[in-house]
Amino acid sequence: MSLTIHEIFETLSMVQEAHLDIRTVTLGLNLQPCAHDDPARVAERVAARVRGKAARLKEEAGRLSREFGVPIVNARVAVTPVANLMASPAPEDFVRLAGALDAAARDVGVDFLGGFSALVEKGATDAEGVFLAALPEALAATERVCASVNVASTHAGINMDVIGTMGRVIVEAASRTADRDGVACAKLVCFANAVGDNPFMAGAFHGPGEPEATVNVGISGPGVVARALEKVPGADLGVVAETIKRAAFQITRAGELIGRELSRRLGVGFGILDLSLAPTDTVRDSVGEILETMGLERVGTHGSTAALALLNDAVKKGGAFASSYVGGLSGAFIPVSEDRVMGRAAREGALSLDKLEAMTSVCSVGLDMVAVPGDTPAATLSAILADEAAIGVINGKTTAVRLIPVPGKGVGDTARFGGLLGEAPVMAVNPASAAVLVARGGRIPAPLQGLRN
Repeated sequence: MSLTIHEIFETLSMVQEAHLDIRTVTLGLNLQPCAHDDPARVAERVAARVRGKAARLKEEAGRLSREFGVPIVNARVAVTPVANLMASPAPEDFVRLAGALDAAARDVGVDFLGGFSALVEKGATDAEGVFLAALPEALAATERVCASVNVASTHAGINMDVIGTMGRVIVEAASRTADRDGVACAKLVCFANAVGDNPFMAGAFHGPGEPEATVNVGISGPGVVARALEKVPGADLGVVAETIKRAAFQITRAGELIGRELSRRLGVGFGILDLSLAPTDTVRDSVGEILETMGLERVGTHGSTAALALLNDAVKKGGAFASSYVGGLSGAFIPVSEDRVMGRAAREGALSLDKLEAMTSVCSVGLDMVAVPGDTPAATLSAILADEAAIGVINGKTTAVRLIPVPGKGVGDTARFGGLLGEAPVMAVNPASAAVLVARGGRIPAPLQGLRN
């Protein structure tokens, strides 16, 4: 694929004026050859594999960024879900494995490594049960390792036993990093219908059906879309949708060019381009700003779900027209801590947790980077996970939850996580209990649409 001169100049304008960047280039690695009966050998093998295969990732990404003049913000690694790499593991074996992956990620210079994961939507193996028990310590003891757990799917239903466990895991992970506002939970996401080619953290893993190694690219661009909409003030919503589609097309073309060139230089296959509007706390780099540019006084008011639905659909249509390999989660992210305008709306009370949940029915992911009071019961956290999983399962879409119960803080306080993770206001949760529902356990059956075959 090549760009025309006109497209090159448009891309340069997007970089200079509208914060266009490649949010992440993520190298996916198969770790199955590292499986072994001896857990210590597994840790050694996975670390060696990451160091060997990802040794040039950061260097080549930096060189490519300088040559093309497009910022590449993050270089990351995603690995095969690790929960079943060891025979008869103990919790300390997974903690050691997390430490080995963390050290390898540090050595190759990547900011995050995903794939400390388990896919347990229908049930957990003995090893996966041990993995879940080890999660709080493993996440608290590492800096770069990110974990994900798939708790539901449209074909399997919702695993309420695991969801009950994950509420307790989240509480313990927050407790173990209480001095850092529970930051371990910012590296843990629970999915329904997780995809195995997602380049974004914390949910990236190298899924079943993927090749030995691949490059997946996550491209952002909320600022590009917002600037495009500023040029059509007063236009009807059909024109708004077309404007977003054109912007998404341009972003996608630039991203695929860089992704394919990086894969060529690394000698691995090109996987997918994830066209997700992933915001940062930088001024004018916000999905919330796009929604307010459409005509909302504040994100979270009535009409927010409709505006987000339009945005998400138009982004997908524009990206799909520009590339045959759009995948991952492509659409719009609405992380409260990483989006300046979303955070402001939450602090002002315009955006509630309930409204945020409604908006997740039409966005790319779900409740992302949401801080809640530190004394929120584990059962309440589990119930929030179950609600979000239900949205994903019934609608046949990916949904996810990153909840951070912030130790010692309550509604109105601010949790500060640092770096790309940003900061978030602590949002109120419903005080009524769902403990009896969660304690029932079992599996909520798959919906009728899950029987398609």
